[in-house]
Amino acid sequence: MKPAMETAAEETTEQSQDKKGCFECCIKCLGGVPYASLVATILCFSGVALFCGCGHVALTGTVTILEQHFSSNASDHALLTEVIQLMQYVIYGIASFFFLYGIILLAEGFYTTSAVKEMHSEFKTTACGRCISGMFVFLTYILGVAWLGVFGFSAVPVFMFYNMWSTCEVLKALSVNMTTSPDQICVDVRQYGIIPWNALPGKACGMALENICNTNEFYMSYHLFIVACAGAGATVIALIHFLMILSANWAYLKDASKMQVYHDIKTKEEQELQDIQSRSKEQLNSYT
Repeated sequence: MKPAMETAAEETTEQSQDKKGCFECCIKCLGGVPYASLVATILCFSGVALFCGCGHVALTGTVTILEQHFSSNASDHALLTEVIQLMQYVIYGIASFFFLYGIILLAEGFYTTSAVKEMHSEFKTTACGRCISGMFVFLTYILGVAWLGVFGFSAVPVFMFYNMWSTCEVLKALSVNMTTSPDQICVDVRQYGIIPWNALPGKACGMALENICNTNEFYMSYHLFIVACAGAGATVIALIHFLMILSANWAYLKDASKMQVYHDIKTKEEQELQDIQSRSKEQLNSYT
């Protein structure tokens, strides 16, 4: 009876040790996650997805509005249509590039996290690794400046659609107050330079303008451009976040390389001291 009780106690002890080992392993793995890089990656993916997806659909709706209401001749907006198609292809490239770039930066964050270095005791920094980290800092800075331009450019269609929407709100107020004739209130898209001045009709007034504002294309394009602009802003914030992380990681690698050189020199000196002591002992033994 007693051996059986001892066996059960030993099994319980082993199970508790296994659970403790699994818990410690999980804590150690979670400590190796670069949460700052993970947050920046999620924010970057979300921003790029919003900008690319919403911007693509909004551009298609803009072409439809121009063709149906502002430019009856296809040759007048042929150049604009080609530019919009080119921008849509560029959107595909931006989405693919930032998907890969975000994964690369996340992987770089994993390999430069101090917790990962503690788990892999053989980890050593190299000149190549520091050079790659510096290259990522420079490239992320360039991309951040470029996305600032994209953010400003994406605000232009929001401004145009907002002007049109506010004009429609004025028309709705006129239907109540009847202070001015609705036909005197117009929106001329030729003044924005997106279609030539000889394009016909080029502008919409009164009820025609109000009908445009009531279409699904206008409603969707307006709100999608707003979301695309917000996505560009989120991408800028994510790149700034990445830039801070990469700069900190680069500085850490630089300090780690100096510590590595120091430890190598210290180890070499200790080895030489041990060799001297061992030779002195051998000489003493030979004399005795």
